[in-house]
Amino acid sequence: MQEAKKEEVLEEVLEDLEKESQADQTEDSVKEAETTEDTASETEEKDTEETAEETEGSSKEDSDDNKKGFFKKKKDKKDEQIEDLTDRLRRQMAEFENFRKRTEKEKSQMFDMGAKTIVEKVLPVIDNFERGLAAVPEDKKEDAFVVGMDKIYKQFLTTLEEAGVKPIEAVGQEFDPNFHNAVMHVEDEELGENIVAEELQKGYMYRDAVVRHSMVKVAN
Repeated sequence: MQEAKKEEVLEEVLEDLEKESQADQTEDSVKEAETTEDTASETEEKDTEETAEETEGSSKEDSDDNKKGFFKKKKDKKDEQIEDLTDRLRRQMAEFENFRKRTEKEKSQMFDMGAKTIVEKVLPVIDNFERGLAAVPEDKKEDAFVVGMDKIYKQFLTTLEEAGVKPIEAVGQEFDPNFHNAVMHVEDEELGENIVAEELQKGYMYRDAVVRHSMVKVAN
């Protein structure tokens, strides 16, 4: 009987152990399930947060790009206006410089024309001085009046020369229609062909322009 009782006690102990083992396994399964569920929840929350952050970041980038594009357009328009104004300023400066040069050239031409006109009016006076002095007899050339007139004549020529007026060389020079006006021809074997033999009226130049051509006699 004692052995039978021992076997019953042993069976009860084994049953208790088996129940405890099953309870532990059940508890572990529950914990594992809870852990899995928590992990899945955390993963889902993390994914949701990352997706939200990416969406927010994308929206922010799009907003920044839109802002940049907006300001870029404004900047480009402003640059275009600056370039347009700069180009217009350069054109106006170039036009003003051309106008200034053209005005100076016209003023210089007008001054030269005025000076030539004055010289043309003065030349007959010089011619009369020369004719008068040439008509003085040899015995009268030392008279005070004649000497005074000769000095005035020479001073007149010096003043004109300082102003840019100078006589054209003629006698002994080859005939040049740009400076000489041939009114007579003469046969002279001593002079070469087309050489000015005599000057009938003196010609003058103002700077590089002819005011009056020399009236000459040319040898054939």
